[in-house]
Amino acid sequence: MRLNRLFRPRPAQSAGRALYAGAVEQSRTPALYADLGAPDTVEGRFEIYSLHVVLLLDRLRGHAAPAGEVSQALFDAYVKDLDHALRELGVGDLAVGRKMRKLGEAFYGRGKSYEAAFTALPDEAPLLALLTRTVYAETDASPVPRLLDYVLDQRAALADQALERLTEGDAAWKPL
Repeated sequence: MRLNRLFRPRPAQSAGRALYAGAVEQSRTPALYADLGAPDTVEGRFEIYSLHVVLLLDRLRGHAAPAGEVSQALFDAYVKDLDHALRELGVGDLAVGRKMRKLGEAFYGRGKSYEAAFTALPDEAPLLALLTRTVYAETDASPVPRLLDYVLDQRAALADQALERLTEGDAAWKPL
């Protein structure tokens, strides 16, 4: 019995994993690709999936414990899943480290860019430019304004949710 308590995940870890699972589920919404024109490619899915994680991290940023712990657990789940996905794609053990470093740098850069774009609001131009440069880098950028509206709606919906609910691992994404 004592060993069960010793190896049971801490509440923040469970909450972070649950938030991550919800972000993945939301990022797989077919309408993001069919209606908003996000590229249905490995790169496009990485951008959309990272965007949802960034939205959650943005909501949790700047709050005291347990939000910081949940935020770290969310990020840890994201990194662990990226590692797993690379291995599933057939990347060899020796190359996973290099690929993870590149993906980590890309995510960190995106996070900083999204943070700056969110700080610039209500000026939407930086966020619009960021979405154009990342999500639609290799495709037609005409659906960018619709994705911009989606991001702003999701961000507002997350801001309206009680922090306690989020730190328990429950985030309600707005339907598309």
